[in-house]
Amino acid sequence: MARRHRKIETDEGEINITPMMDVVFILLIFFIVTASFVKEAGIDVTKPNAQTAEQKERANILIAIDKNNQVWINRRVVDIRSVTANVQRLLAENPQSSVVIQADEKSENGVFVRVMDGTKLAGVDNIAIAARPVN
Repeated sequence: MARRHRKIETDEGEINITPMMDVVFILLIFFIVTASFVKEAGIDVTKPNAQTAEQKERANILIAIDKNNQVWINRRVVDIRSVTANVQRLLAENPQSSVVIQADEKSENGVFVRVMDGTKLAGVDNIAIAARPVN
């Protein structure tokens, strides 16, 4: 008697996860591109207290003036004479930008006025001054 050996085939279903990985990767890229990152001026500034201080939801352009009267935009020191050009460049990237000026309480008022004037000359109408709320 001859035995025939038949190979028993089992139909085990395999799940192909390649399309799912593609979708997850595309979603990851989407969230990274559309996420709004916290922007910082580049330094810590001791802001003066103000009773009328309000929380501003979004500021696209942050300018900081430290206690040594150095002006910081996008984490780098800029010459006070180039504030207008820097703000115009940032404004060209996002025309709906608003500006927040963070002046240290020990900085000179004259430097603050020159920065604010340069920002106005760049064409920004929405300028805010950073302050700490009084508790």
